[in-house]
Amino acid sequence: MKRATSIATILIALAALPPAAGAAEFDKYAIADASVSLSDTQAGAHPDLTLVFDLSENAAGEPYAKARDVELRTPAGFIGNPTAVPECTALQFGAIPDDNECPQDSQIGSIDIKVVGAPSGTFADEPIYNMAPLGSQEAARFGFFAALYPVFVNVRLDPETHELVESVEAAPTASALVRSTIRVWGVPGDSSHDPERITPEEAVSEEAPPGGRESGLPDTPFLTNPTSCEAGRQVSILTDSYQEPSVPRIAVVPFPQISGCGLVGFNPATSLKPTTTQASSATGLDYELSLPAKGLEHANLLYDSELERAQVTLPEGLTVNPSEASGLGVCSQADLARETYDSAPNVGCPESSKIGNLSATSPVLDRSVEGSLYLAKPYENPFGSLLALYMVMKVPDRGVLVKLSGEVRPDPASGQLLVTFDDVPQLPVADFHLHFREGSRAPLITPRTCGSYTTASTFTPWASPASSLTRLNAFQVESGPDHGPCPAGGTPPFEPGFQAGTESNAAGSFSPVDMRLTRRDGDQDITRFSATLPEGLAGVLAGLTQCPDSAIAQARGRTGQNGGHEELANPSCPASSELGHVLAGAGVGDVLTWAEGKIYLAGPYNGAPLSVVAIVPAVAGPFDVGTVVTREALRVDPRTAQVEVDGSASDPIPHILAGIPLTVRDLRVHVDRPRFTYNPTSCEPLSVEATAWGGGSNVFSSLDDSPHGLSERFQAADCAALGFKPRLGLTLKGGGTRRGGHPALTGVYRPRKGNANLKKLVLRLPHSAFLDQAHIRTICTRVQFAAGAGNGADCPKGAVYGHVTVFTPVLDEPLKGSVYLRSSNHNLPDFVAAVHGLVDIEVVARIDSVHGGIRATFTNLPDAPLSKVVVRMQGGKKGLIINSKNLCFKAKRNRANAAFEGHNGRRHAIKPVVRAVGCGKAHRRHRGRVPR
Repeated sequence: MKRATSIATILIALAALPPAAGAAEFDKYAIADASVSLSDTQAGAHPDLTLVFDLSENAAGEPYAKARDVELRTPAGFIGNPTAVPECTALQFGAIPDDNECPQDSQIGSIDIKVVGAPSGTFADEPIYNMAPLGSQEAARFGFFAALYPVFVNVRLDPETHELVESVEAAPTASALVRSTIRVWGVPGDSSHDPERITPEEAVSEEAPPGGRESGLPDTPFLTNPTSCEAGRQVSILTDSYQEPSVPRIAVVPFPQISGCGLVGFNPATSLKPTTTQASSATGLDYELSLPAKGLEHANLLYDSELERAQVTLPEGLTVNPSEASGLGVCSQADLARETYDSAPNVGCPESSKIGNLSATSPVLDRSVEGSLYLAKPYENPFGSLLALYMVMKVPDRGVLVKLSGEVRPDPASGQLLVTFDDVPQLPVADFHLHFREGSRAPLITPRTCGSYTTASTFTPWASPASSLTRLNAFQVESGPDHGPCPAGGTPPFEPGFQAGTESNAAGSFSPVDMRLTRRDGDQDITRFSATLPEGLAGVLAGLTQCPDSAIAQARGRTGQNGGHEELANPSCPASSELGHVLAGAGVGDVLTWAEGKIYLAGPYNGAPLSVVAIVPAVAGPFDVGTVVTREALRVDPRTAQVEVDGSASDPIPHILAGIPLTVRDLRVHVDRPRFTYNPTSCEPLSVEATAWGGGSNVFSSLDDSPHGLSERFQAADCAALGFKPRLGLTLKGGGTRRGGHPALTGVYRPRKGNANLKKLVLRLPHSAFLDQAHIRTICTRVQFAAGAGNGADCPKGAVYGHVTVFTPVLDEPLKGSVYLRSSNHNLPDFVAAVHGLVDIEVVARIDSVHGGIRATFTNLPDAPLSKVVVRMQGGKKGLIINSKNLCFKAKRNRANAAFEGHNGRRHAIKPVVRAVGCGKAHRRHRGRVPR
């Protein structure tokens, strides 16, 4: 007999509810028994699922409390496909069994349910329908009638475990649940389920038609087994009661062991190409992955294995673009945790950290999955690595959220990128598309030369974790940057730009010095650099300290995480050694990333007496990879005092750091220490000469490096504004003041402060002084003078005829050295003063005789500031000067002739008295007589 299902009947039944169990027995509410079974345990097959659970009962056969919420968790990889069958709308479902008009083919299974209350009893074969999701958190929704009462099952995807969670919330209170047997069909259209195709009204009335009904569905599977045969899967059942809603009861039961993974296929297909075919250009990237899904469309096919691990090896030359660093944000793990299926932009990962877009299609969803690719916070990510990625994919109106972490590992020597996503969720994906953003701050740079480049994608299936397969994808680089020609012969061109000069070119004045070296996109890397400053452009070292080698070593040791920030907060070198700043621009295109550092004076390096060290904290945007330390050897030309940066004895310019090729495009040096660098006092046209070395086709080898000469015109101005009136004092002293004696000669040169520097001096001693060639003992040959350390260090001791001391405002300590006679192409040997100290300087004078007197001609003297120069020539047996008369007789007539020329072109002539020291009273008594 058909049971009454009217509203009145329900109200009468509610009034007849039995009393609840005693409060003291609520704690006995529990899941007494549970089990899960599959009709087929073949991996990737499409079984029927049967889940049974019983609640504990008292002696009267009643549960100890009324079930309120019930939650089932099925293991990751067990797939349900709500798109396999039609949906039943809420209106079609109805409020009571009599009103149900759900399409027959929307049925996905049945449930046997035992309840006590109104009504009581066991209701068998209640149909379960696939319903249209209502809430935004629902991936799917099912519905059935528990006797008279509608019950809805919401299905969601757990974003952490990727398990399917089926939950019933706020179950009907009129009847208390005792037992449930749930049967979900693997293939709803299969004829074996025809007897169960009944309506809710027929289930209640127990008047189902004999043999059931046939289905009009194709054999599309609804359930699919995992494609992994791992052991230990479980199903958890959680329930609470109305009497104790905050005290859940949980039962965990084994999920049947899946087998036969060897029969599961795995055949992914890939496509990869940069967004540009130009060499040395910023590029995005499009990557597509397709996985066969026929096994989710046809019941007679096994579903192919899902992807467990993906490892993509980009070709050499396709590297990280430093240009992307500036303005780039990062996504922290806390940011990632705030990402939800419906979170707005910037609630979780900042939009500034987004570097790409994602999209995917799934056979079990009726809409695409959209997402974003974010840069993970360096070092504070699951891998502790500099580079890492987060994928966040969502279907907001289905409550779907998937988060993945990927490690990016650049080769420290070549920059080749290896990207790995491990433990990929066991979720059905048909097609996946990744798009790295394009534009000037695109995350990648294309290779430098034209040709074919191949990406290798290695995939590991869940079905067989010990095996993998590789797919290769080739792309072409077809032109140079800006659609220019490809480099001839495969070797990139090298035409660096160069600029150098002082900010103010007023002669003799202090001014900062700027130097800039640039490189075009597609050109070879700059590996080394040499420069020679124009004569007279130098720096004041007095008052400066040198950065100790230990401090430089400390800077070099600041590598990796926070090394750059440590250097910024606490510079390794003392401020007293700081000379200026360096600015490096890295990347491609019109937008570069800039890193700023400091330049310090340092001590000897690789045989050079001085050096400068550039310490650049490698901090750009969110990245900190330590410090870049480049030490350049400094030499001073002993003849011209020109400063040379010796690239052959210097550190190479770094081209890769932490596996990221720097692609330095713009290198600027700004020497701005106050009152340090000064201009020449000559206004002759000069130049800054430089050499830059290109890295050839293989920047990682110096064998194909090649030099490129560079020159920048330089000329000081307003030289006429400089004065020029130097002074010269000459003294002969010793026991040789009489005729035929050999006095010692002392000369003191004093310029006026702020005047032009001395370029030329012609000095003629008085006729009373002759060169005694018989006292020329030994002459240093030019070979000997240049041998060894140079500057006369290997000359015979007998070739020394005096000593010289040079005082200069440029140095804290005077330069001291010896006066040599050195062989020359003239009749007489040259006079050579070689001084040593912080730097070595060599001054040469030609010695000859004019009208019977000694003449010394100094030409092309260094354009360098002097305070005083003292020359002391030996006398007596070692003296080169012999008197032609008694120096004490009318000494005031003993005058020399000195003609000076400054570097600014001004001339000055004086006739200094050659003072004789040692003339006593006895000499003065002989005035009027010619002494012998």
